[in-house]
Amino acid sequence: MSLQWEQVVVDSADPAALSHWWAEALGWVFVADGPDEYEIRPEPDRMPGLLFLQVPEAKKGKNRLHLDFRPDDQATEVARLLALGARRPEQSYGAFSWVTLQDPEGNEFCVLGGGTPHT
Repeated sequence: MSLQWEQVVVDSADPAALSHWWAEALGWVFVADGPDEYEIRPEPDRMPGLLFLQVPEAKKGKNRLHLDFRPDDQATEVARLLALGARRPEQSYGAFSWVTLQDPEGNEFCVLGGGTPHT
């Protein structure tokens, strides 16, 4: 099988604003910057990326798919993301070793705690 994961598509009300938020949050670069699509990647030739597209309907309910990130220092990273405009969800998902946050359009993502990533 020769499938290569290229990107995750993010439906958005304002793809320009949301893609710029995520680019700043992740320190990624733009490989496509409007007017109809905005794609960011860790580096220009490194995948997968995030592709932001405009959709007319608003987000409803909890995401069925979300991104997990493992920082060196969870508390520092959560504080940095909150300062950039992330927010904590109104609904609590329980007490876990990760912190669930939402991007400016309400898409959930998790900032994982200590430990090593799965290999």
